[in-house]
Order: sequence, then structure tokens, then C-alpha cells
Amino acid sequence: MAAKNIHEWKSTTAEGEKRELRAEKFGKHWRILAKLTGEEKWVYHDSPLLADLVELRVILWKKYQRKRVSHDDIVAVNRLIQERGGKLEPLD
Repeated sequence: MAAKNIHEWKSTTAEGEKRELRAEKFGKHWRILAKLTGEEKWVYHDSPLLADLVELRVILWKKYQRKRVSHDDIVAVNRLIQERGGKLEPLD
């Protein structure tokens, strides 16, 4: 059975609403869930927003620096970003 990684963060929408996000990796497949603060149900995004993937990449990079995730996770998210036409900016 494959291990399950879960990463959570918060962001703000263009309208100023707080948004909670969760990225789950099960096996080699990433799923992104989101909900507005105060809502009870999480919404699964089969095709995540490019901005969410970029945020996930930054979070994974920070965790990678502390040896909490593998480099393969970053490579997988990089691939998802590029598949959606995104540009990979250098990470500090």
C-alpha cells in the first residue's frame, strides 16, 4: 500500500475570502481539495488551478529543505505545472 502525504495551507481569494487548501498524494497521484473558511464540505479539483499548484510547489520546497518530503514530490508537481502551461520560477 502506498503512503499518503497531506499538505495544507490557506490563501485569500480575489474577493478577499479566506480559502483553505489541502493537497493529498496517494501513490503517484496528487489531488487538491479546497473550501472557503466556514464551509463544511471540501471540493475536489480534478484539474487544479495553476496558482494552487504553484503554491503547493513552494510549500513542498520548504518541506524538502527540512527533509520532510522527497525530491520526487517536487518533480511531480513541476510536471503538473508545466502540463498546464505554467512557467517554473526558481525556488530560493
